[in-house]
Amino acid sequence: MGQHWDIFCRVIDNYGDIGVSWRLTRDLAARGQSVRLWLDDASALAWMVPGGLPPGINVLPWDQSSSAQEAGDVVIETFGCELPEAFVRRMAQRAKPPLWINLEYLSAEPYVERSHGLSSPQFSGPGRGMHKQFFYPGFSARTGGLLRETGLLAEQADFDAQAWLASQGLERRPNERIVSLFAYANAALPQLLADLAGEPTLLLVCPGAAQTQMLELQAQQALPKAGLRWQALPYLSQDGYDRLLWASDLNFVRGEDSFVRAQWAGKPFVWQIYYQHDGAHAAKLEAFMDLYLRGSDAHLAQQTRAIWRGWNGLQAWQPGLLSQVADRTHALTWREDLTSQTDLVSQLLGLARKTG
Repeated sequence: MGQHWDIFCRVIDNYGDIGVSWRLTRDLAARGQSVRLWLDDASALAWMVPGGLPPGINVLPWDQSSSAQEAGDVVIETFGCELPEAFVRRMAQRAKPPLWINLEYLSAEPYVERSHGLSSPQFSGPGRGMHKQFFYPGFSARTGGLLRETGLLAEQADFDAQAWLASQGLERRPNERIVSLFAYANAALPQLLADLAGEPTLLLVCPGAAQTQMLELQAQQALPKAGLRWQALPYLSQDGYDRLLWASDLNFVRGEDSFVRAQWAGKPFVWQIYYQHDGAHAAKLEAFMDLYLRGSDAHLAQQTRAIWRGWNGLQAWQPGLLSQVADRTHALTWREDLTSQTDLVSQLLGLARKTG
């Protein structure tokens, strides 16, 4: 039997925070749950979710949560956003307080396994006497897993890349590889383009900083003269972005949502982690590489680390390495390992059933 869920998200990055929150909301609704998604900025949903909301979902302004009549059976605050005090009072007023979950950022660092599932008693404020539970997404069975919709891999197996590209007005030329680029501003972009031009490449560039940089380089006549052609993409829905990853031979991704979707795509990828001024991003990147490359061919691991560090500004870019990480075998092996683990929404549903 379905339960009522409240999910809160403050939008700092239109592609990231709301991207993860929307995928979570949509997956819960697809599994028979009723979900209210509270947002302080819903503008990105105009292109992320074309055609209206699926059944079972209400998207509401954050400020209106203070006047909500009752809190749901499960309340999720994403990425440490603090719930409005008035809504917490509604939670405390229920005969049975809701399951209160703090959905944390994704990381491969060791603390995730130690912290996942820990309870935080509330000793003060409107939620006094309640407990908040920490839920950490992750890459092992001792974490909360990753978002993965039921039937995702079967849908990908039936995907016709050529037909999808044609629907976008794109066509792969003979012997041409397709590379997708979704990135923050990156000083290594000119070096990347020079490497990509080493073999016939169609570069598909998502909206944002990377498109801006490409246009600037084009205006400066600083793009490679041969071997590389590029196309600026429009905003894609989440389903459309997944298909872009499926249609590409190599994917450059950033942040959290596209990072996870690249792994489900089963294609070679390069991750640009969100930069943190205190340097914490470097440890996060290394922790994932340690996990991702564990048991892989030593040469592949060395080349992958060099490219990822170079793309993230942690060492000088080393030309000529991209072809070394384009083998799909490792990406598929990694995806198979992830698929053997329970997905995030299934774990949340199990937790809700136990506490409900």
